[in-house]
Amino acid sequence: MSIEAEASADSLQSQGLAHALFAEREAANIPEAQAAAPRSIDTIAVIGGGTMGAGITVSALDAGLHVTMIERDQDSIARGQANVEKIYDGLIAKGRMTPDAKAATMARYTPSTSYDDIAQVDLVIEAVFEDIEVKKAVFKELDRVCKSGAVLATNTSYLDIDAIAAATARPQDVIGLHFFSPAHIMKLLEIVVPARVSPDVVATAFELAKRMKKIPVRAGVCDGFIGNRILAVYKQVADYMMEDGASPYEIDEAVRGFGYPMGPFQVTDLAGGDIGWATRKRRRAATRDPKARYVEVADRICERGWFGQKTGRGFYLYANGARTGMPDPEVLAIVDAERAKKGVTPRKFTPEEIMRRYMAAMINEGAKVVEEGIALRPLDVDVTFLSGYGFPRHRGGPMKYADMVGLPQVLADLREFAQEDPLFWKPAPLLEKLVAEGRNFDSLNKAA
Repeated sequence: MSIEAEASADSLQSQGLAHALFAEREAANIPEAQAAAPRSIDTIAVIGGGTMGAGITVSALDAGLHVTMIERDQDSIARGQANVEKIYDGLIAKGRMTPDAKAATMARYTPSTSYDDIAQVDLVIEAVFEDIEVKKAVFKELDRVCKSGAVLATNTSYLDIDAIAAATARPQDVIGLHFFSPAHIMKLLEIVVPARVSPDVVATAFELAKRMKKIPVRAGVCDGFIGNRILAVYKQVADYMMEDGASPYEIDEAVRGFGYPMGPFQVTDLAGGDIGWATRKRRRAATRDPKARYVEVADRICERGWFGQKTGRGFYLYANGARTGMPDPEVLAIVDAERAKKGVTPRKFTPEEIMRRYMAAMINEGAKVVEEGIALRPLDVDVTFLSGYGFPRHRGGPMKYADMVGLPQVLADLREFAQEDPLFWKPAPLLEKLVAEGRNFDSLNKAA
């Protein structure tokens, strides 16, 4: 690399890092916080004691709050308490907490199997199974027992919070608090704002995020909100490239080379392939466009019961409980069989080509999310990906990266790819408008 090229790369990195810092501070600047004061929060309830419920409980305890955890029966609540204690015991084992400090913290934790025990809490976070009917049933119960003015929050990753709020007689008090797993470690908190929520409830959620030392981002209601909605699109493009000729291992390597800690297929294995499979089955029934391309490789893998690390194999093989996967020849055989079934002649992809497509898909969907008001500003998309999805910090987030590459170049890429698949690669009108006006995404951060 020449001295000039190195200087240019350093300059882009420092621009990316400066933007990341600015965006994280600015994300808390929302209209509701200027319009209303937060409600007082001292006591909270967490419904569900699984991995997510336990992580949220630890976040709340560490913020100095009193927490009552609710589970459906004695065995479940015992497991919930054990999940919380395991996190603190891990800190003690690493010398980062004393047994006395754990005892003092756990003194603010109350396990229970009765909703009546949370009648006086200030805020409830529901963290049960990702099924809308299950969640509606919980919210009907919360509506029955919780005091007037209590904030009722759901930790859903995808589901319609307006529909959950409608299960209560107080939709003005219902909000989404989408924590990322593990919830006591991950910094991002997507605060999802349904149509009928009061401004002071939104302000309360941002205040809670601050107390929990989380980085909050305001999101609107849609399938997947900001992060998971965009994730679904770049996972699709990874699937398309896999079917067209790149192996899942080449794609993951290119994404790591760009600066992510893990590639998309590694992430699927870590999270559990069954989670995405359930979402795909739900969408197939509801919203998928029959004309849209659909790659079935992940479904074939799930049908074999290979859900990733927890089952010892997914896209990768995990021998003897290993955390790092090895490429699996049987997965490549499944990919080959799917290509043959669809008459696809595989072609080579360079790491650069992989990232051009991966980023174009991410940026294009990000532009739609901003255009629809799901994100207030492009910087909210950036913060979501920096804090919750491992986007390389020195690149500033996907929208900042687009500005640094140049929006005309991104649009040219989309138009080139649209020759293969006009439906998937249709450029977002906002992107076309900004290019036509000679503006960039950052101009919208300043206007908001």
